Amino acid sequence: MTRPCRIAVLGSGIMGSSTALLLARRGHQVELFDEANAPFSAASRWNEGKIHLGFLYSGDPSLQTARKMLPGSLAFKPLVENLIGCPIGDWSTPSDDLFLCHRHSVVEPEATHGYLQHVAALVRQHPDAGQYLADASACRVQRLTARELAALTDSPHIVAGFRVPERSVATNWIADRYVEALAAEARIALRLNARVTSVSRADPGRHGERWHVESSLGRDGPYDYIVNALWNGRMAVDASAGLPPAGKWSNRYRLSLFARTTTAVDAPSTIITTGPFGDIKNYNGRDFYLSWYPSGLMMDSALVSPPEPPDLDEAAVQEMTDSIFARLGEFLPQAGAIRRHLERIALRGGWVFAAGQGQLSDPRSTLHRRSDYGITVKGNYISVDTGKYAHAPLLAHRLAEGLSG
Repeated sequence: MTRPCRIAVLGSGIMGSSTALLLARRGHQVELFDEANAPFSAASRWNEGKIHLGFLYSGDPSLQTARKMLPGSLAFKPLVENLIGCPIGDWSTPSDDLFLCHRHSVVEPEATHGYLQHVAALVRQHPDAGQYLADASACRVQRLTARELAALTDSPHIVAGFRVPERSVATNWIADRYVEALAAEARIALRLNARVTSVSRADPGRHGERWHVESSLGRDGPYDYIVNALWNGRMAVDASAGLPPAGKWSNRYRLSLFARTTTAVDAPSTIITTGPFGDIKNYNGRDFYLSWYPSGLMMDSALVSPPEPPDLDEAAVQEMTDSIFARLGEFLPQAGAIRRHLERIALRGGWVFAAGQGQLSDPRSTLHRRSDYGITVKGNYISVDTGKYAHAPLLAHRLAEGLSG
């Protein structure tokens, strides 16, 4: 389309907000729908912000997942900086991640080492490796020595460790900059507190197919295009547009800890792999993300429309917080140091959608392969499975280019 259009974008997380900004800057009138009372209120604000290069997915030795993820993650920094209008380098983790292999990992240490080296080679060969959060054009994986491993953990369950050139961004800070960018764009109208339930075709307009959006606020439209960038509820809305669910999927509601300490704590960004374990992200010495997968997983549903997660009272929040610290502390004593120096802490999260099912403790689980995501088009209705946080800006760029070109 070369003319200005009226477009509805459903979901104001990183995928929907990136799409809305790019379309508005191309001259289109965009209405951005979300059930929350502010953009970036759920999983896009409350997650670890790992900009995946593929290292985590050793459960997919075909490298299909790594190859699919690589372009979006290498493009993340320049695309986001263009969208929010400021550099993000100071708000990414300052050092490489440490990957620790658990005794019950779904991939043995030697196989993990081989897989990591293959991914590093893919990164080195990519023409955009130099524009990652840190220059990855000389990407290498380093196996930790016994002494280095012992300095991190005395757990007998950790049997190997690797230094991996992968970084994360502080998602709260990124979210705030997106909210400011949305507010500054005159062609974007926010439709908040609007839970979208369905879409429907309207009478054809001068230029063809048009659509209505049905939400808790009533009927809106008609729109020339609809972009469904929801995570929770996307499949139900797709079905109303004539795109029935296909394959297998998982809707998971996960919570993690977001902590700030009173003083700098020496706790490297570390993840225990591969399976239902946990991790620590250190953004700047005082701001941390802490997770333990079994403790924070509140719901795992294969329903098209999963039920609402239960509200947690103060006692339940404290119990989950204690559990995350306790389980992480069994492997990483740095978790205890973070807790001793707490200034403030929040237990937050949101829905995560994945095209796959199974337990992360099962090597046969299709959740270990995350290459089945992308854009589906039905006429002027477009549905986007973002895949991972890191890939949303590139998908949004491709979508906006396609619609405008």
